[in-house]
Formats: sequence, C-alpha cells, structure tokens
Amino acid sequence: MRFTIEQRHLTDVAGKPVTDDAALSFHSCDAKDADDAVTVFVGDHSAELIGKVLRFPGFQAIATMRSAEGVFTLQVAPASQQMSAT
Repeated sequence: MRFTIEQRHLTDVAGKPVTDDAALSFHSCDAKDADDAVTVFVGDHSAELIGKVLRFPGFQAIATMRSAEGVFTLQVAPASQQMSAT
C-alpha cells in the first residue's frame, strides 16, 4: 500500500522551534500498514522514534521522530495513487 507522509519540523538541534516555510514537507513510501510506513520512514532518515505510534482508523497514524536535524511529527495517511508492481 502506498502512503503519504507529512513531515513537520518542530525543533532544530538546539531545541528551538522551527517556523519557516520549509518546516513542512511531504514524502511517500510503500508499506503494509501505517506502522510499517513510520518504521520505514524513520529508518530511511537515520532517526529515532519518540514514544509510540498513535494509530487511527483507515490506515492513518501520527508519530514523533528525532534525527540529527531536530524533532519532527509525522502524519501518515494512505495515498490516493498506488504504484504498479512490475
């Protein structure tokens, strides 16, 4: 299943809030469910999951991660398009 991940940059490495327009970015990944999408995304960014993944009905989830660039929230939702398997 294909997921869209909204990544919102919360704090920089010094712990200060990030407020510029580049603080929001969108990504996509293929995973079996929302938990797996978070795990794949966090691993791909050499990051660490903070706390638990909060799951919602309909393959949606919210998580918080920390990486070398700071702290981020991730909002995961099914994408409207599926990649073809070839």
